Amino acid sequence: MPAYGDYGPGYIGTRIAYTQGGYETGIVSRVAPKVEQVLTAAMRTLLQADQNKNRAKNKQEEKPEENQNEQRDPGEKKQATLFEVPEIHSSWDDLTDGIDTKADWRKRRSELKKKYLELLRDQHKPEKPPLDLKVHEDVVVDGLYRRQLISYAVESDERAHAYLGIPLKLTGKAPAVVALHGTYEFGKKQAAGLIDNPDKAYLDHLCRRGYVVIAPEHFVSGHRVPPEGPYETGAFYKKHPQWTAVGKFTYEHSIAIDVLQTLDQVDGNRIGALGHSLGGHGTFFLAAYDDRIKASACNCGASFFRHNPRVTAWARDHWYIYFKPIRPGLVKNEMPAIDFHEIIALIAPRAFMDLSGLNDGHGPTQRQRLLMLMKIMEIYELEEVPHNFGFYVHGRGHSVAHESRQLMYGWMDSHLKPPAATETQLVTPKSETASSP
Repeated sequence: MPAYGDYGPGYIGTRIAYTQGGYETGIVSRVAPKVEQVLTAAMRTLLQADQNKNRAKNKQEEKPEENQNEQRDPGEKKQATLFEVPEIHSSWDDLTDGIDTKADWRKRRSELKKKYLELLRDQHKPEKPPLDLKVHEDVVVDGLYRRQLISYAVESDERAHAYLGIPLKLTGKAPAVVALHGTYEFGKKQAAGLIDNPDKAYLDHLCRRGYVVIAPEHFVSGHRVPPEGPYETGAFYKKHPQWTAVGKFTYEHSIAIDVLQTLDQVDGNRIGALGHSLGGHGTFFLAAYDDRIKASACNCGASFFRHNPRVTAWARDHWYIYFKPIRPGLVKNEMPAIDFHEIIALIAPRAFMDLSGLNDGHGPTQRQRLLMLMKIMEIYELEEVPHNFGFYVHGRGHSVAHESRQLMYGWMDSHLKPPAATETQLVTPKSETASSP
């Protein structure tokens, strides 16, 4: 490209042209070969910004007035825009690169689902056996719900145990939740509120709110702690050398949904999932895997692959090994073919909420989580269900504090219960009585 004028750059060539010689890329060109990269990046940014502006304009034109009774500033439409807000760009943009329509996304989603199943090594899971559901304990808690210790087959030679909670005063089929515990040896007991931290007693909390709840044990905990100790996966990989621990627990959690759907008390179309820590990322792994999960909430789930200096923890060479097959690549700084923003996006248009602490683990990595989540929101906007996505960020570290629990349970209420369950009402004269002097 020629550019003449006083103090102008003269000729601007492509990078390769500067290695080929000639007048244009000689002394009359006053720029370095890397100018091509700088200019193309700038043009890409401008084109992307224009594309995003058109998307925003189209959304604004389609957006109905949310509340006709809302008071507005009379001069609002006359006010001039003082400046343009810069677009936020990050490495997470690859989720929507080349995606302009729902059809584009559906095609990309199909490709991502294949990559996700390959990450799990889902093709190596065993044949699913009959459930053969058994009840080992049966008690009533506070006269409010029945809690049963159950077991069911997950492999031809292996049974999973879980606590099942069923409210006693149901008037019809109820919503249900798969409640996933964290890295704790007696996790299902913890989820039932029998031991340890009652903040994590999801089964007890949710049964009192009218949910049927199953709290399955992780496959290397509880009744199935390996001889080597809790969360040791060595024996698992000897039995299933081609599978992954994440594939195993995700498959088992999907079988827990099968259990729920056998119950007369459960509405099979209103099933959710939630969990903390290991149970947190277990939740979005499950929701991305099984479309029967209609609402999910991840609390303090682990960090993704990119921008994670501790990424090899996903493929350790000892103890709990999430994804053994990807270790050779990770130690050479080769990332898997899919990352968490793409896995979570598979959940759309179904409801998903992420809760995390900025001070939970590596600070810079946790801040990347916000950029990742903002990008996922674009998929929910494209699906025209932005209300089905949310995230909450706090400074309480690796916790399930009161406000986090209320958000998770409220999220389930909003997406699994009838609208009347969450509607507010005005104070009417019928509800008022005169106060006594």
